[in-house]
Amino acid sequence: MWMRLKLIEGISPKTQPLVKVARRRSRMRSWQTTILFSCLAKLIFFVAAAAAQGGQSSVPVAPSGPTEPPQNVPPGAAASPEQPISPQHPESGGFVFKKQVQEVVLRAVVVDGQNNLLSSLNRDAFNIFEDGKPQTMTSFRRENVPLALGILIDNSGSMRPKRDKVNDAALNLVRSSNPHDQVFVVNFGDDYYLDQDFTDNIDKLKAALQRVETRGSTALYDTIVASAAHIRQDANVPKRVLLVVTDGQDNASQDTFEEVVRQLQQPDSPVVYVIALLDETKNASATVRALQSISRNTGGAAYFPGDLNELDSISRSIARDIRSQYVIGYKSSNPSGNHVYHSIDVQAFDTAHHKLRVRTRTGYYSESAALSH
Repeated sequence: MWMRLKLIEGISPKTQPLVKVARRRSRMRSWQTTILFSCLAKLIFFVAAAAAQGGQSSVPVAPSGPTEPPQNVPPGAAASPEQPISPQHPESGGFVFKKQVQEVVLRAVVVDGQNNLLSSLNRDAFNIFEDGKPQTMTSFRRENVPLALGILIDNSGSMRPKRDKVNDAALNLVRSSNPHDQVFVVNFGDDYYLDQDFTDNIDKLKAALQRVETRGSTALYDTIVASAAHIRQDANVPKRVLLVVTDGQDNASQDTFEEVVRQLQQPDSPVVYVIALLDETKNASATVRALQSISRNTGGAAYFPGDLNELDSISRSIARDIRSQYVIGYKSSNPSGNHVYHSIDVQAFDTAHHKLRVRTRTGYYSESAALSH
């Protein structure tokens, strides 16, 4: 039986991400406790064995054959349940958690003066600055790997005549991307509903997009914050994107524009693309600036089509953006602490030393001990 997110266990959509976090932390604590007791038991066993061996002989005995370090542990490093060890090959594409040396990972799109995508630059074309200081690049690659994609569709009353073309464009974006992408759909008005959680099934996504219950208000900021929390908590891939389609300004959210920006500047937050079908007869300048800022700060882009027939080409352009990303990593040379904001400036030049335009994250808060994703 189909049930919308807001009705699950009687929990409001605002608190649903928090409940998931609490459950996840509870499971994590249980897992950590099990690991801790296991390690303590092993430690007691080895201490007892060493004491017994010491009583028999004071001369250490060399092993009879060659020994190997524990799997995934660099030579000379000791495995510890309290310190995750990073793989020896950080460009393997998996999650990399580092405690002693932090790595910031950026996903960047580069275009020339004519707005043409450039997807074949080498690492020497890029320079990275954090807080105005040059940084040393530690990893560089181009990738077309599966991503987690959230499609957020405005369900307000004014969107009803536009939904068919909006839904078609959203499905074309999914079809144009990696076939193994995991996609979820959120319909929002004065409330927001997770009408389809992560799936790669086109039929399920189509059914979710067709669940239209138009209402008058638009809780845009609340929807973005909750969706960003959902993709951070439940996506099992590091490449994350939100597509937001709306036709009006926010008029029903409890979260502010500033809170949206702050949430999207967490290290593991998604890139945001916006398609805004705004009525030019209304005072839309403030909405335009807000949507441009939200998308630009994450490395995405905002589109403001004047005709619904442009939606399909825009969705395909977004799909090309997603497939043409560079993944750039660097180890920050700046001191990190809780809730410290660091600005990022990535520059790129072509072979003729012409400066190119780079779309990537403009900064991050160093709230987490692990910045690699």
